[in-house]
Amino acid sequence: MIWTPVMPDFSAETLKISLPEWSECTWESDSRLRDFSLDSSPSVQAALKAVNQSGQVEILEVKHGLIVKTKSHVGRIRIGGLDLTIRPKLPGMKLAALLRYAYGLRDLKLLSEHTIATAPVAFHDLLALQLYAEASELVARGLFRKYQRFDEDLASPRGRLNIQSIARRGGGGAVATLPCIHHPRSDDCLINRVVLSGLELAAGMVNDPELRLQLRSLSKVISESVTMVGLHRATFRELERESNRLTAAYRPAIRLIQLLVESRGITLQNEDLEVQLSGFLFDMNSFFQQVISRFLREFLVGHVVLDEVGLKGMMAYVSEFNPQNRKAPSPRPDFVILKNLRVVAILDAKYRDLWEKSLPRDMLYQLAMYAMGQADCHQATILYPTMDATATESRVAIFDPVDSKEMGRVGLRPVRIDHLADLVSTQMVATNRRACAAFASSIVFA
Repeated sequence: MIWTPVMPDFSAETLKISLPEWSECTWESDSRLRDFSLDSSPSVQAALKAVNQSGQVEILEVKHGLIVKTKSHVGRIRIGGLDLTIRPKLPGMKLAALLRYAYGLRDLKLLSEHTIATAPVAFHDLLALQLYAEASELVARGLFRKYQRFDEDLASPRGRLNIQSIARRGGGGAVATLPCIHHPRSDDCLINRVVLSGLELAAGMVNDPELRLQLRSLSKVISESVTMVGLHRATFRELERESNRLTAAYRPAIRLIQLLVESRGITLQNEDLEVQLSGFLFDMNSFFQQVISRFLREFLVGHVVLDEVGLKGMMAYVSEFNPQNRKAPSPRPDFVILKNLRVVAILDAKYRDLWEKSLPRDMLYQLAMYAMGQADCHQATILYPTMDATATESRVAIFDPVDSKEMGRVGLRPVRIDHLADLVSTQMVATNRRACAAFASSIVFA
């Protein structure tokens, strides 16, 4: 799919609802949803279908109004007359610390740090804040400039003469210019175009009017010498081919723009209609997995951490009952921990606070398969985020229903996400690696 930097229109008067992740809002808990109905037009109904099929958020139309159920995605979407913002539970500054750590961003001074430290902040606003800080740093240093070829007729020749062009002219009348090929340095190159388009994209997404103004002001400064570009996969592939040590300072900003682009909208395709829903929904489950992955790789001493490795040999089609010659299923837990080439732990990161919420059956069955399918390790563990200091590990034993022999265990292990944010802040990582190593060990081995 190709994404273009078209800004969602949040300007029209709408019903604005703000909810935390993993919550539910009905006409009983919020009277504004009573008797509220979405537009019955085909485009809005198709967008509603796309939302509910995506599994990112549920918006249900019932007799008395609407029911809205949020899950592990955060951000902002607009559907019909409903403008929905989904907030992460983690406070702004701690979320910013995890964001920087997960994606290797720089610890730059953000706008209104006191405000985001003390008030709930939308995740897309936080991404936009970090992007503004990164882009401001680039402008302050001086934008990257690249030699670019120009073929043009000049009254004052520079570079080298284009002999072929002169020969094609023949012996015509006298002219006041000569065709030249020259290579001036220009900041109107692809990487700056992506930054400019990313700032415009972020400005169209954010909730905070002050931040929107700051983004547009910085965008205006860059646009004096740089043009916009479409933000799609081909653009980022070309940018990756052009990247080198001279553009290393741009990597955090480009990563932030990719996150914004990848999380824009929901698409539903069928025979009659293709719908792209305006907005931004960021998958906190992938974010949590990214944080845990980097943390374990850096601080789990003496072990090898494998991400999403297939458990080969655990399942296979019976040879005489595989008419379409399909490959054997290969379950892929988020993390497999090895020591001396032996599996010592199987872990799955799930962004759902299982201390507050019930354990879904699909999660339990998935981890039960991991636990029972390994000869060396008969336990699999769900890592889930929580901010409750009283949360402790739970374990579910799996028994053979015939002889009651224990076949494996599934652990539900809390990860104090606020404490992890403190540990991975720039100052703590640099000065207290022992505490980080101890916490990494507790995540894997309780």
